Amino acid sequence: MAYTALVIGGGIAGASSAIALHKAAIPAVVYEAYDRTADTAGVYLTLAVNALDALRAVDVDLGELGFDTPRITITSGSGRKLGELPYGAALADGTVSRTVKRADLYRALREQAVRCGVPFEYGKRLVAAESTGDGVRARFADGTTAEGDLLIGADGLRSRTREIIAPGAPGARYTGLLNTGGYARGVAAGEPGMMHAIFGRRCFFAHTAHPNGEVWWVANPASATEPTPAELAAITQDEWRSRLIELFRRDRGPAVDIIAATGEIFSGWNTYDVPAVPRWHRDRMIVIGDAAHATAPSIGQGAAMAIEDTVVLARCLRDSSSVESAFMAYEGLRRARVERVVEQGNRTGGWKALGPLARVPRDVVMSLAMKRMARTGADPSRWIYDHHIDWDEPVRG
Repeated sequence: MAYTALVIGGGIAGASSAIALHKAAIPAVVYEAYDRTADTAGVYLTLAVNALDALRAVDVDLGELGFDTPRITITSGSGRKLGELPYGAALADGTVSRTVKRADLYRALREQAVRCGVPFEYGKRLVAAESTGDGVRARFADGTTAEGDLLIGADGLRSRTREIIAPGAPGARYTGLLNTGGYARGVAAGEPGMMHAIFGRRCFFAHTAHPNGEVWWVANPASATEPTPAELAAITQDEWRSRLIELFRRDRGPAVDIIAATGEIFSGWNTYDVPAVPRWHRDRMIVIGDAAHATAPSIGQGAAMAIEDTVVLARCLRDSSSVESAFMAYEGLRRARVERVVEQGNRTGGWKALGPLARVPRDVVMSLAMKRMARTGADPSRWIYDHHIDWDEPVRG
């Protein structure tokens, strides 16, 4: 059945949704709250093979962005190597996980959506939405409105769509960790494309080397209290540098040298997740991606879950007899998986902020687990990476 869709949010989930809807022959318009694109976003992320596989289902190939990151090593702050494993098994054609700058990913997805003929409207902050009986009407802060057959809330952690659909539903939850990072030059950081995760004595650190020699890194300082945006913005580059060097000075490894060789350190941001949202859809409105189920970044699946969502939802809308039946089919296909991923992310994220006494058993458990995986070939996270969405398979339900 043919619909017209209002997509709220122009980030990864919104742009991917527009592309997937286009492939399903469903016209869409993307409404972005900010009056500009996210082309200056400085952070990076690793797209695991399940994310790349889902993008291929809607004809998106990111082979020109970033660089391959096929494996990850895990070490302790003492320099002890706890293990090494694939960053998800390679796809049948040899495709492996890929690390990309977030701004480049935004740009690539938006440009593909525009090539598909999808309009983007900026400065459109959603304030209200209501059913019109056979459709939905969105109201924006600038006084304008838009109408369509359905509304997809891809508006992230602070989702207004989620508040409209399920007033009182849990929102973004602070996880106790901060994020910062940067790009360094002129420092040795191992072979290109190997992701290094270091569970330091006082802070988590991850880095990987681009084939051009640039080192991409991120750190997760713990903070028991949640800093305000103003408090984070007030931390200067020099303060970040000295704070991070102090956190890592007792660790063995390249963290201190990498931080010292970084010209510009990202302005810090808080880490959040979204606990189980009891209601994803109402009337002709639905939430996807971080608006419905944000996961801590510790397992690198936030963008992947959002991308998978968009492909599955487009298939359900393509094959269902009504918007409501499409939404129900979508939730049946997605809820168990994404909530399991969120739970896994919470467990892994908790390992980053352990005290001195708890770090010792953590390192022992991680080392034994990875030795067992290396010996048996069994990867308990394989269910995450092996997930495949067949675009051509009809959705039943």
